[in-house]
Amino acid sequence: MTTQTNATTGLTRAQVAAQTKAGAHNQPLKPLTRSVGQIIRQNTLTLFNFVNLALGALIITTGSYKNLLFLGVAIVNTAIGTIQEIRSKRRIDAMSILAETPATVLRDGQWQAIPQAALVLGDLLQLRRGAQVPVDGQVTATTGLEADESPLTGESHAISKQVGDPLLSGSFIVAGQATMQITAVGAETFAAKLALEAKAEKKSQSQLLATINRIIRVLTYTLIPLGVALFTVSMIRRGNYNRAILSTSAAMIGMIPEGLVLLTNVALAVSARNLAVKRVLVRALPAIEALARVDVICLDKTGTITSGALHVTGAHPTAGHTAAELTTAAAAVTYALNDDNETALAIKAAYPAPTATATATVPFSSARKWSGATFPEASLVIGAPEFLFPTGIPATAAPAIAHATEQGARVIAVARTEAALTPPLTGLDLLGWLTIADTVRDTAPATFRFFASQGVALKVISGDNPITVANVAKQAQLPGAAAALDMSTVADTADYHPLVRDYTVFGRVTPTQKQRLIAALQDDGHTVAMTGDGVNDVLALRQSDCGIAMASGAEAAKSIADFVLLDSNFDAMTGVLNEGRRVINNIERVASMYLVKTIFSVILTAIFVFLPLDYPITPINLTPVTAITVAIPSFFLTLEPNFDRVTGQFMQKVMTIAAPAALAIIGYTLVMTWFEAFFGWSFTTTSTLVVFMIGVIEAHVLILVSRPFNRYKLGMLIAVALAFFVTFFVVNGLFSLANLWRMDLMLVYLPALASTVPVYYFLQEFLGRRFLSKINWR
Repeated sequence: MTTQTNATTGLTRAQVAAQTKAGAHNQPLKPLTRSVGQIIRQNTLTLFNFVNLALGALIITTGSYKNLLFLGVAIVNTAIGTIQEIRSKRRIDAMSILAETPATVLRDGQWQAIPQAALVLGDLLQLRRGAQVPVDGQVTATTGLEADESPLTGESHAISKQVGDPLLSGSFIVAGQATMQITAVGAETFAAKLALEAKAEKKSQSQLLATINRIIRVLTYTLIPLGVALFTVSMIRRGNYNRAILSTSAAMIGMIPEGLVLLTNVALAVSARNLAVKRVLVRALPAIEALARVDVICLDKTGTITSGALHVTGAHPTAGHTAAELTTAAAAVTYALNDDNETALAIKAAYPAPTATATATVPFSSARKWSGATFPEASLVIGAPEFLFPTGIPATAAPAIAHATEQGARVIAVARTEAALTPPLTGLDLLGWLTIADTVRDTAPATFRFFASQGVALKVISGDNPITVANVAKQAQLPGAAAALDMSTVADTADYHPLVRDYTVFGRVTPTQKQRLIAALQDDGHTVAMTGDGVNDVLALRQSDCGIAMASGAEAAKSIADFVLLDSNFDAMTGVLNEGRRVINNIERVASMYLVKTIFSVILTAIFVFLPLDYPITPINLTPVTAITVAIPSFFLTLEPNFDRVTGQFMQKVMTIAAPAALAIIGYTLVMTWFEAFFGWSFTTTSTLVVFMIGVIEAHVLILVSRPFNRYKLGMLIAVALAFFVTFFVVNGLFSLANLWRMDLMLVYLPALASTVPVYYFLQEFLGRRFLSKINWR
């Protein structure tokens, strides 16, 4: 639906209502979480649940309804996981609303802030430096607008935009400001047609989720064929349908690590909710794992080491100029550009707007590090002294500027020229300089000490003068703050790898250099987090393994980041790092518990396809044992504090614990099955002794992964031991278990129980450490 937009007043309320009714309004931003329906469907409509239901239907045909207990456990686990994830979703959605940047539009002659979802065709949208363009449009007025269309084209160079030029959704405004008339919204935008690639999804995949998905793929191809083979062989040998169904069902249930998949999703969702409580918005759950592996954090000075509340501390005119001349010139450029960055706000707070009107402007950009405005009398520029005077700051001012810089002040040089404002600037007359100060956060030293104690290195990457940045870093007691480098002196062809090893503070860094510094750290094997709040940080945030943005920063930075600090407080990173480590370490713990059952079930099923013996387990035997020693404890362990550094090698760690336990269970099962024939035991007796040994060895694994112990975990282990005893020696009849109070059976299972400790640790030493550790699990 087309509509006429008045360039002075924008759309009227009636026109907006008509566009909305016609469906010509912007669609809500892609949510960060799955919908409630998606959560329920993806947690319930899984391959493993379908297999469980199919097995349940087959068990019903046998009339042995107590063997359906495993379905109850699966339903309860799925329900708990779904409820936890929905609770987490609601918390995250509430926080995402706080982090969303509203759009500023002209309606009924008034500029007003509205949600991005309320934009309609024909709206006049205001765009400033740091914004991400939410819809497609055409420039109607501009003050030196430059856009970065790299999310759409892959080219990161700034593109100057004039009146009449198109602006595409997903682009970033890197300089200047403009008014844009919206020409496409929702699914009709260029970014939407590219499947929202403008949001620049991370290239890196979660190692944890990739490993679990690989396990599931393998099981998908082995689960059903093995089950069909075991059932067929059982029917051919025994012709006992009930026995064949129950034993096959037990084998297939044992192969399914559905609790692991469920717990992984729940742990990530709960972690995201916990971070939301800490006022940290998680934009992508897999990023929690990347965060847990971080060993280098790159940060800017402003907003992290310092508070970001800048203020002018002095005006220093050069010889032949007055302070009034200097401050009027600085104010003239600042008000002409009408920028709202921290430096501009500090100058506006210090000096009133002059009466002069600019005829042209050159907005600030992170690459130029200066801005300017042309007036009828002359052109004025403000910016970093060494960028205004790349061949050398005037000798009369250089010592004083260097001294101010060494004291930690930000120096803004102000100059006049009769020449055009095109790089490189010529004919500059230095009027003087302003000193602008920031305040070091009181909590910064303690925060830096925390990261040092956790083995996380900090690198300061800033656009400010390196001497200023190093001075501020020293005040904050940052280790290695004296090792500072001026990146404006580094050639484009330089090798960045030795730079990131030798230096801690990097000043005068351009956006492209930030990206290259992070890439060099990654090449050296580091997992890198980047914190930023400006459009100059976008390339670095995208390059990093884990991008962290401040909520007070540019929309461009927030849209790229994996995490948004809603209070714009870097101190929150201590809790964020710990939360990431907790969830990944705990998933590693419980994964080994679940994979023990999967490994021994797959191998035993394959063995019993060829042995002339019955698979010695039924569902009702196995369900209480795995619930007591695996399912219930795993939920408790995923909530435990565990802030050890994550070193990777997920599969190797898990298999070093799980594989020896699984092999021990296989060995004891085969021995007990042979005893059945030797002693003439009943099938029930054999099944009871087999699941008893499974429970004992799973308990060993539980004890192993519960270390280090505390009162909480000791209480859990005591409860597990009591439940295990009650199951086998008190209410055994409920689970079709034989009476273990018999002396002849005690002479078998008590020595077997005592032997499990040396057997398990023997297998772990010679199998786990000498064989499994040498396998490439990637």
